[in-house]
Amino acid sequence: RFSGTFVGNAESTSPPAATSPPAVAAATLPAVPTIPVVPTIVGVPNTVAEGVLNPNEVKPPASGTRKARVLYDYEAADSTELALLADEMITVYSLPGMDPDWLIGERGNQKGKVPVTYLELLS
Repeated sequence: RFSGTFVGNAESTSPPAATSPPAVAAATLPAVPTIPVVPTIVGVPNTVAEGVLNPNEVKPPASGTRKARVLYDYEAADSTELALLADEMITVYSLPGMDPDWLIGERGNQKGKVPVTYLELLS
């Protein structure tokens, strides 16, 4: 027994019934299956939604393409990027979920990511 300032029922040693552990309450609920959700974009392979972009697999949008003049030479860091030469004209567009500092650039049959800061967007 506790003496003095303890407030409560000193005779009871079990916790009140209202504070049952959550595991017991969860065990009585029916199990609901969950389905993993993977964001997809119509016309764009799942590799874009997963953060891996292969520009050769994406198609330009029906609208939203723009012309851009390249301001500076740019050397592509890997095969997903497009090397640029100053003063050339390319077509650019963005894809949903893509980093806003990059665009997809096209020159003839070549396609790849290009940094926005290297471009002067036209039209």
